[in-house]
Amino acid sequence: MSSSCELCRHDGGRVLWRDRALRVVLVDDPDYPGFLRVVWNEHMREMSDLNAADRERLMKVVFAAETALRQVLAPDKINLASLGNRTPHVHWHVIPRYEGDAHFPQPIWAVRQRDPDAAALAQRAAKLTELKLVLVRDLGAMAASRAEPPR
Repeated sequence: MSSSCELCRHDGGRVLWRDRALRVVLVDDPDYPGFLRVVWNEHMREMSDLNAADRERLMKVVFAAETALRQVLAPDKINLASLGNRTPHVHWHVIPRYEGDAHFPQPIWAVRQRDPDAAALAQRAAKLTELKLVLVRDLGAMAASRAEPPR
């Protein structure tokens, strides 16, 4: 743990699922219901700091988060990003994107292009409980099928 690291001190969002190695959190962004972060619990700066098995495990969770978003929210596109310039802690952003969202076609960190449709945002936000249930089911099944002992 690094006392100066935001993701060591805080979860980085509302925790939807956690095991000893990873957590999946819902980012509080009203323009992007379903915006998830997959965060490595232990402080690591870079993906290459993880051993091969841990990198594979992390990416399986990222892909499970993407799959759950696609199943529940049916976005036009998913953006995956591992930046960490401001927060040097291994984490991935898993972001559902829609052609009418606030920044499309630009990245969500770019200049806002428009105000998104409030009714569409409300419909997506109403599905967040279902998203959590799908994530917990799928990640629980994945953990149960792993041959290695839990961390």
